[in-house]
Amino acid sequence: MIETDIKELNERIQKESAFIDLIDMEMHRVIIGQKHMVERLLIGLLSNGHVLLEGVPGLAKTLAIKSLANIIDAKFSRIQFTPDLLPADLIGTLIYSQKKEEFVVRKGPVFANFILADEINRSPAKVQSALLEAMQERQVTIGDQTYNLPEPFLVLATQNPIEQEGTYPLPEAQVDRFMLKVVIGYPTREEEKLIMRQNMAEAQARTKPIISPEQIMNARKLTREVYLDEKIENYITDIVFSTRFPAENKLKKFEGLISYGASPRASINLALAAKAYAFIKRRGYVIPEDVRAVAHDVLRHRIGLTYEAEAENVSTSDIINEILNTVEVP
Repeated sequence: MIETDIKELNERIQKESAFIDLIDMEMHRVIIGQKHMVERLLIGLLSNGHVLLEGVPGLAKTLAIKSLANIIDAKFSRIQFTPDLLPADLIGTLIYSQKKEEFVVRKGPVFANFILADEINRSPAKVQSALLEAMQERQVTIGDQTYNLPEPFLVLATQNPIEQEGTYPLPEAQVDRFMLKVVIGYPTREEEKLIMRQNMAEAQARTKPIISPEQIMNARKLTREVYLDEKIENYITDIVFSTRFPAENKLKKFEGLISYGASPRASINLALAAKAYAFIKRRGYVIPEDVRAVAHDVLRHRIGLTYEAEAENVSTSDIINEILNTVEVP
């Protein structure tokens, strides 16, 4: 790509990405702090990827996606995953109509733009796989008919890390379908005080629609146009290969600690997330800092640890940090 093209693309993206600031302002009217989570939701939205949120209850996970759906004037569905949930409760089913004397389709809550799969690890594998199939294929089969899901389609799944009883952990192959896994922490003292004040106020802050789903679809096309240099491609590949073959990439100490490395989906999603991050920062090209900024969220659920790693208290976060510090930055 010639320099003038990059300059032109940069100017276009600066103009077209102005709505990001508006979404950000509107989101932070109702959500105090949690800047990282809001930014990651926008990355998922712009790069057509789903987000898995992990955090203790009460950290505004539900409020965040509900607010985002409202800002974009899109259809929102909240599905509470429970052990007795069935795939039909999610995707819909055929019901017999006496009036028409035939079976008619009743579509399930998955037919929406934004799906909040609350506590996804509370449901058995059958239900989880029904949702993950919808996420992957962007379509659902009911009876012998296949129905496309609306666009944009974003799944935000939450899982509670503190309870193990009565939960069904997501298999690694299924977790891989989530573009990002975001771990949410507690707010700061100042944020906590503001949260208290906001919830005790008589008039609760509410978001209002400021952007249409069509605008999001256009922004997605533009996000894919963000320039990714071959040097950055090599950098992404080096990071991903370091998780698979640590010894060959100056990380011999991790050889017995990683049971399996990141899949090719990691490379694809690192590139897409870096492009979306550059778009949010209103830039038409990707720099190494963009890749580093999203690396933890893209890789943390794609690296398997051995028992030795657990015994030595080594986390995926430690491994990713070490990889980012070792791999040569272009």
